[in-house]
Amino acid sequence: MNSRRDFLQKITAATIAFPFLKMAAHANNSLNQKPYEGPVLRVAIMGLGSYGTRVAEAMQDCTKAKLVGVISGTPSKIQTWQSKYGIPEKNCYNYENFDNIKSNPDIDAVYVITPNALHHDEVIRVAKAGKHVICEKPMSINASQGQEMIDACKKANVKLLVGYRMHFEPHTLEIIRMRNEGDFGKILFFQGLSGFTIGDPNQWRLNKKLSGGGAMMDIGIYSVNGSRYMIGEDPIWVTAEETKNDPVKFKEGVDETIQFQLGFPGGAVASCLSTYSMNNLDRFFLNGGGGFAELNPATGYGPIRGRTNKGELVAPIVTHQTVQMDEMADIILSGKKPIVPVDGEEALKDLKIIDAIYKAVKTPGKIKLDL
Repeated sequence: MNSRRDFLQKITAATIAFPFLKMAAHANNSLNQKPYEGPVLRVAIMGLGSYGTRVAEAMQDCTKAKLVGVISGTPSKIQTWQSKYGIPEKNCYNYENFDNIKSNPDIDAVYVITPNALHHDEVIRVAKAGKHVICEKPMSINASQGQEMIDACKKANVKLLVGYRMHFEPHTLEIIRMRNEGDFGKILFFQGLSGFTIGDPNQWRLNKKLSGGGAMMDIGIYSVNGSRYMIGEDPIWVTAEETKNDPVKFKEGVDETIQFQLGFPGGAVASCLSTYSMNNLDRFFLNGGGGFAELNPATGYGPIRGRTNKGELVAPIVTHQTVQMDEMADIILSGKKPIVPVDGEEALKDLKIIDAIYKAVKTPGKIKLDL
């Protein structure tokens, strides 16, 4: 099945890591000079599809997070994962009985990696079972559901994190550091291009009941979120236009291509493209009065490449999901504060923007944002 993840994997084939590894030494086991002896987050993965598999593979190199359980509706997948990852029978659940994790002391958190429209109910059930939640993005299909998920996790006194792997990526963090230090001067403009040509017309990403939309809910969210962490502000208005050339493949409520603009309180503007109909679109560009920064590829699985007006960025190539899970273990177990938030409130802002984008394609003029 040709999916966003297939696309990202193709355009960002793995390469040998840069020799300069100081900035993210914590990101790779091979860099640890002293064996880690602290607490370990014990994780069950819900949804054993292609991305769940990628996360599981990456977690084999984690030092602070460990895969200990699975939740799936496919018995054969559970058996395969049990054999491959050494998962005991008592830590295996299906979608009907996973509430029973409440009485399982060997699972600390559940990573929900299922179709978007299922996140809301599944996250709330996990929270009621008393387990911390990591939810793949988008957190839900709209802001209203997202708020309910946040409220449920707060009521249960569990943490809700969202799979923003780019918030831990070294090139991205280096640009954020440079921006914070004023290297680019006053930020004026951001461009985010996120898209690929989607394949199988019968996949869940093109089913509004499961996806909640189309390209915007899958690949476009990268530019929505990226505009915020690259500029360093939250937008205050949005405009948008939708283009649909294939109404058979992209049915009512499933967006094919959306161009959207965001305005920020400091005066910067963002111009972004989200599409399921064009390849070679994975680029962020930040422009300021004193310089610029570019990531190209910007959000693929690796290697991320970056440059600024000062030259090519020198940063390590890492496995994003390995770094993400170790960092999230620190957040959950030790209360670590990430440079860019990955909590439910962060995800809710993106959902509010996406809600407004969908409204803006049907409304002339600017839609005000209150994040």
